[in-house]
Amino acid sequence: MKKMTLMQHFAELRNRILWTMVFFVVMFGLGWFVAPYVQEFLTAPLIAVWDDAQLLYTGITDGLMINLSLALLVAIMLTCPFVLYQIWAFVAPGLHQNERRFLIPIFVLSPLLFLVGAAFAFYALFPTVFRFFIELNEAAPVPAIVMPDVRDYVMFAIGLLKVFGIAFQLPLVLVILNRVGVLPRERMIKMRRYAIVFIAIVAAVLTPPDVVSQILLALPMWALFEISIWFMKK
Repeated sequence: MKKMTLMQHFAELRNRILWTMVFFVVMFGLGWFVAPYVQEFLTAPLIAVWDDAQLLYTGITDGLMINLSLALLVAIMLTCPFVLYQIWAFVAPGLHQNERRFLIPIFVLSPLLFLVGAAFAFYALFPTVFRFFIELNEAAPVPAIVMPDVRDYVMFAIGLLKVFGIAFQLPLVLVILNRVGVLPRERMIKMRRYAIVFIAIVAAVLTPPDVVSQILLALPMWALFEISIWFMKK
C-alpha cells in the first residue's frame, strides 16, 4: 500500500467531509419531500388508540417548523451510515487486521441497535403510553377538550425514539469496554444489583411519569445488560 503524506491525508479528509455535506443536503431535500409521510407515520400510534383524534396547530409557522424538524431528522438518519462509511474508508487503510475485526462489528451493530431500540419504542411503548395519557386527560374532573399541540407531540415522539435508540447501545458499549480491558466480566457480575437500580433510575428519568413506560424501558435495558455479560470475555 502506497504511503500518503500528511497533506494528502488532509486533502482526503477534506474531500470526504465535503461529500458528506453534499450527501446531507441531498438527504435534507428528500426529507422535506417525505416529511408529511413521516408525520403521518409518527402520528399513527396516537390515532390508533384515540377515537376522536385531533391535533392542534397553535401557530401559523407550525407546519413549516414541523416539516423542517422532520426533514432534519430524516437527513440525519440517512446520513449517519454514510458518515460511518466515510470514517471507515478513511481509517481502514492504516489499521491492522485485528483492529479491523474489532471495529467492523461496531460500525455495523451501532446503527442496527439504534433502529431496534427505536422500533421497540414505536411498536411496544407508544400505544401504551399514548393510551395512558389520553385516558388520563379524558378523565379530568373538569370539562376538557383533549387536543394536543402537534409540535409538542412530534417532538415528544422523536425524543422517545432517540432515548430508546441510545439506550439500546448499552451492550455494545459494555462489550467494547470489556474487550479493551477496562471493564472485567467479574466486576460486571458483582455490580449487577447496582446496575439494576441504576437502570430503574434512568428509566424513571427518561420516560413519561407512568409506571408502564418506565417498565417497558427498564426491562429491555436489564435484558441487554445480561446479554452484555454473556458476550464479555472472562
